[in-house]
Amino acid sequence: MPLPLRLAAPVLAVLPLCACGTLSPARMAGTPTHFTSHQMCSAVFVGGLDPDQYFHDSIAPQTKPVTGLIAWRVDRAQQAVTASFAGGLIKSRAVYRGPLGCIVDQGRLPAPVVLPPRTPSAAPSIAGPEVVAPSDPALKSALDHAFAEPAQGPQRLTKAVVIVHDGRVIAERYAPGYAVDKPIHGWSMTKSVTNALLGVLVRLGKLDMAAPAPVPEWANTIDPRHGITPDSLLRMKSGLKFGQSMTADWTLVADPTAQMVFAHPDMAGYAAAAKAEAAPGQVFRYANGNTLLLSRIVRDKAGGTPQAVQAFAHRELFDKLGMEHPVLETDATGTPIGASHMWATARDWARFGLLYLNDGMVGGERILPEGWVDYSARLTPGSEFAGYGAGFWTNRATTGGAAYRQAGGLPADAFFARGVHGQFVVVIPSHRLVIVRMGYAYDRREEMDGVDRLAREVVVAVG
Repeated sequence: MPLPLRLAAPVLAVLPLCACGTLSPARMAGTPTHFTSHQMCSAVFVGGLDPDQYFHDSIAPQTKPVTGLIAWRVDRAQQAVTASFAGGLIKSRAVYRGPLGCIVDQGRLPAPVVLPPRTPSAAPSIAGPEVVAPSDPALKSALDHAFAEPAQGPQRLTKAVVIVHDGRVIAERYAPGYAVDKPIHGWSMTKSVTNALLGVLVRLGKLDMAAPAPVPEWANTIDPRHGITPDSLLRMKSGLKFGQSMTADWTLVADPTAQMVFAHPDMAGYAAAAKAEAAPGQVFRYANGNTLLLSRIVRDKAGGTPQAVQAFAHRELFDKLGMEHPVLETDATGTPIGASHMWATARDWARFGLLYLNDGMVGGERILPEGWVDYSARLTPGSEFAGYGAGFWTNRATTGGAAYRQAGGLPADAFFARGVHGQFVVVIPSHRLVIVRMGYAYDRREEMDGVDRLAREVVVAVG
């Protein structure tokens, strides 16, 4: 139901003030509208979630104060979701495209994709088909704490926790509406999946992380962006000017990186046009554009088509890990949205974490190059306040974010994939642990404190 006009007017009034460049009124209004159609489409047709509950949990808190201006409708027959802003001022339609996930229809859609038969996996089973209830009271208590809601303040809305020790699930729990076989959106944990796909390319000899990035728009050696390497993109030190993705709230409709993901059919093409504002390797700025460019590199090196890149990701990574329900969504060009849009079950995310716990090996087969896991978890200079590695967050430092997390109970050797609003795959080599937590947390640290506590309690429980 739309907001009363007296509430809607202030929102609409600010849009003409930004009618230039990336801050055009249509694109700003289009960002929350495309966001809604895309996310609702994915939640319903990829995740199998209840649309009303998902909108309440995930969309409404992120679109304040314009939530009341957004209307949406699920068309199950056409496998699509339409959304509109301010009574139809801006409209958006996202369609489900099978293995490609959902795509906002902006006049261009990639060709359909048919995945090849699954490659047999040598990965050991991590659990049977049933939910693994903890036998240890200490683990049960840890799960209780992870799912408990605070008496006051922002909600945590934990949806799934999976704890893997020595390669087996020893405890897990799911909120109503979620289950062992239901994919969940990993948000920026997808950046760590892109890290893995890059690692596979390096192992196959198809990519040099230290050479100039193969981005055609920067091919001229006098271009200041020519010296940007895949490594500097992965470590968020490209020096490109395309906003930031460290924080997320409704005000980011005016941020170019938010518009890039939800209001552009060619996300990596938009990122490739960004200007340099610092020399490569000099400034750390966490931004989706870096990983979107890497996603296009993965697509090009894998064969250049939506079919080829999806086949590559499944054949070389997902199938070998034994992941059962991964969906790596793409933009309208067929390029993976490798910065933010993979859906997978909580167990699948745990299987992904096991790849890094086991130094890039699965069932005796090397998937990632030797030394790649250490490279990924190595602190990026300049990121100390956050504690960031190469596509992963890391505790391998003694100051800043790492020191804070260590004080909360996350071991010093831990590193983790992290997505907005509390998505985590935590790898703790010293204790042979992988911990997955997923949900919709809206506290200031987005459930980081809760994950620190969960890790601390699990480490004590397993000894």
